[in-house]
Amino acid sequence: MHPSVDRRRSTIPAALLCLLLGVPLLASAADADMAAIERAVAAQHDASLKRLQDWIALPSIAAEDLNSREGADYMAALARDAGFQQVAVLDTDGKPGVFATLDAGAATTVGLYFMYDVKQFDPAEWSSPPLESRLVDKPGLGKVLMGRGAVNQKGPQSALLAALHAIKAAGQQMPVNLVLVAEGEEEIGSPHIGQLVHRPEVEAALRDTVGVFMPAASQDAEGNVTISLGAKGVIELELVASGEKWGRGPKKDVHSSLKAMVDSPAWRLVKALDTLVSDDGNTITIDGYPKAPPISAEHKAMIAAATRVRSEAKSKQLLGVERWIDDLPWQQANERLVSQPTVNIEGLVAGYTGPGGKTVLPGRAVAKLDLRLVPGMKRDDAVAALKAHLAKRGYGDIEVNVSGGYDGTQTPADAPLIHAQRAVLERRGIKPLLWPRNAGSYPGFVFTDPPLGLASGHFGLGNGGGAHAPDEYYLIESSNPAVEGYDGAVMSFVEYLYELGK
Repeated sequence: MHPSVDRRRSTIPAALLCLLLGVPLLASAADADMAAIERAVAAQHDASLKRLQDWIALPSIAAEDLNSREGADYMAALARDAGFQQVAVLDTDGKPGVFATLDAGAATTVGLYFMYDVKQFDPAEWSSPPLESRLVDKPGLGKVLMGRGAVNQKGPQSALLAALHAIKAAGQQMPVNLVLVAEGEEEIGSPHIGQLVHRPEVEAALRDTVGVFMPAASQDAEGNVTISLGAKGVIELELVASGEKWGRGPKKDVHSSLKAMVDSPAWRLVKALDTLVSDDGNTITIDGYPKAPPISAEHKAMIAAATRVRSEAKSKQLLGVERWIDDLPWQQANERLVSQPTVNIEGLVAGYTGPGGKTVLPGRAVAKLDLRLVPGMKRDDAVAALKAHLAKRGYGDIEVNVSGGYDGTQTPADAPLIHAQRAVLERRGIKPLLWPRNAGSYPGFVFTDPPLGLASGHFGLGNGGGAHAPDEYYLIESSNPAVEGYDGAVMSFVEYLYELGK
């Protein structure tokens, strides 16, 4: 039952009395009827699972301009259904986003960041249809839901929404107010996230929050949990070499025998790429490129503690690798993972790539790159340096087409948002590992950087895998008591919201 205006006013003297008596002012997780909420979670399991399956059946793929408006409208409907009173679909210069608020009359407000878009997929590569969300047995884990977006990020986000449904169904008071920002361009580098977050009404709502978190499935197969304090930034771009721009080579594909007297845009691109990194491909050699700040002693200590717990052998097996760069030991390899920027080739496209051979000299060649940035490095500085480097080396004709990207993000370990995570986990008997930052990226910078300067992070129990890959999954029924299935993940969000409400 929502309190009336009069009841909210009447709490002012009661709050003063609590302070005078030394009684905690706000309810903790233990003060709510958690057993009633847990019963509601179990009772709503099938409905919650159906909600997730229906969401996965509507893929919004920004790179393919697929269902962007439909995805935003669906996200808005999910928010309304979960209890958000004010919900709006907001247009940007790209894909639309969603802004929603839930006023519970609470003293604390928490920000949520969602994404409704997913990565591209090829059904032929999947063992189960990627949009059908079938439940399949995964040895060593239990029963999983397999589908595109299952863990990145619709599964964890649906669990958060299920937590809101369960609190209401159990007749419990929401412990916090919520401000939700959801975008449909995360998978192409969030090029317009600033247009959402920095709208006056959105920014004003976020200013009142204790921070912003993104739902996640944070448990590994053994039940360990890592609390990440940030993420690298990213730049997504294409380098394009063409006979038309170069003024040499063909303007269209021609017979390969003509290579004896015609220049090749494909080789030009390869030679340009070779100037970006050292001979082994592991050190950036772009002239004037921004430097990564040195890793701090605090972060080194976090990495040392975490690598003592994490299995190097299992990590290698999972990744399908036998050695790390420069044959580094496990701890040093992880220090490099956290502290170093990267230039990565996602794909190379030129000429004919089908079965067999086709003797052509391509008139155009494309390299798809992603550049990871350590917090402290700026996206615009990196792009400017890349363009200047290519021009200086004689490759000024090569197009640099940036599709998205943003700076890295960092949150201090003593932020209340992080303290609440640790409290929930430790109450469950889980000793979390602190980690300086994810090697992957999400646009947390828009919350942590000025003008907002908020804490930002990820939270959620449960397990999932295969993000951006075939057979992506989210754990529904766990065979390991140390790892939470879907209902356990839902309860972790319930407990986190009540902890944040303290």
